[in-house]
Amino acid sequence: MKRLIRLGVFSACFFGTPTGFAQEYSEFASTFQQIQSLDSTTRANTWSKLTDSQHVPFVRHDSVVFFFKGDARSVSWMGDFNGWGYDKKFDNKGKRIANTNIWYLKASFPRNARLDYKILINDTDWMIDPLNPHQQWSGVGGGSPNSELRMPEWKEDPVLAPRPEVPKGSITTDLLFTSKVLGYQITYNVYLPARHPSTGKLPVIYVTDGYEYMHPKMGNMLTILDNLIADKKIKPVAAVFIDHREPINRANNKRMTELAMNPRYAEFIAHEFLPLIEKNYPVETTPNGRAILGTSMGGLTAAYLAFSQNAQFGMAGIQSPAFWTKPQIYELCKNPENPTLKVFMSTGTLNDTFRETEKMKEILSATACQFEYKQVNEGHSWGNWRNLIDDVLVSFFGVK
Repeated sequence: MKRLIRLGVFSACFFGTPTGFAQEYSEFASTFQQIQSLDSTTRANTWSKLTDSQHVPFVRHDSVVFFFKGDARSVSWMGDFNGWGYDKKFDNKGKRIANTNIWYLKASFPRNARLDYKILINDTDWMIDPLNPHQQWSGVGGGSPNSELRMPEWKEDPVLAPRPEVPKGSITTDLLFTSKVLGYQITYNVYLPARHPSTGKLPVIYVTDGYEYMHPKMGNMLTILDNLIADKKIKPVAAVFIDHREPINRANNKRMTELAMNPRYAEFIAHEFLPLIEKNYPVETTPNGRAILGTSMGGLTAAYLAFSQNAQFGMAGIQSPAFWTKPQIYELCKNPENPTLKVFMSTGTLNDTFRETEKMKEILSATACQFEYKQVNEGHSWGNWRNLIDDVLVSFFGVK
């Protein structure tokens, strides 16, 4: 009888009515370990109910329990919440429920957080959470999937969903340009909106890490552009996506040199690339008609190009910028050449670039530039950046 009561209490936390399902996390936490005293058949049935209900990780309010079932010497959870291992203050080591091969980790996060993670088995084998259907692709170059923790108040931006009725803009195949300044070829793609004036110039946004920003599983920016233009939330705008991967060897990504406040790369952009695009496409040719967008190292470069002497860009979208790699960026940004410069800067609060952007916030707030700043309870991930691309575009190109 006690076993049946325990099973009932345990199951009610997961499978009850909406009222029962909303029981306090503390009640769940105090009862779920009682699974160890159940007989093997009942325990297996309980586990099946839990996993079939797709409630793993188990989330209530600001509390989470991660689960893993399998034979292992150790199980831990790595992700944005512990800087993928760099934040030693977060206890990421799982505990095994006695007399079972079920492992768990309890944690607490803001109710609107969204975090990437993986499970680490025996300190050697990384894996996607097999019980969690939600995934987010992240990573330099081609990217790879992580499992995704969605806290109850986090919402995916509906602008990310393709809509059949929305006219689709055109995107070129990969185009190549041989740079004399850089001494090698670069790849780029150009987006033009579905309906744009036959005369006049389009405002244009130049996008570093262009392959990732275009990728449907990462930035998904083509869908965002189509939807915002169709909904008349932004003006028709062109976009140029710059790929830092070597054309003949995509595994060789040059972003860490190109985007590290590199004067030669700035020269390439100003004296070769902008004239190339402006010669071949109907885009604005003045700084106030051009925006630059980037994340991480690309965010650093967006600030560098927008604040440098003879700056070519009147708008800078700076997402989770890698300012720590080049602290001299702070001094550069104290005196913008363009008094009408617009800056949109964002960061995650969980092992992202919060300290760096807070410092830059103080600097930019003291300048004449138009400055917008946003923080989200997320990490250094495309799940963070893609959900804010529409904010950047509306800030720069919004219809009044």
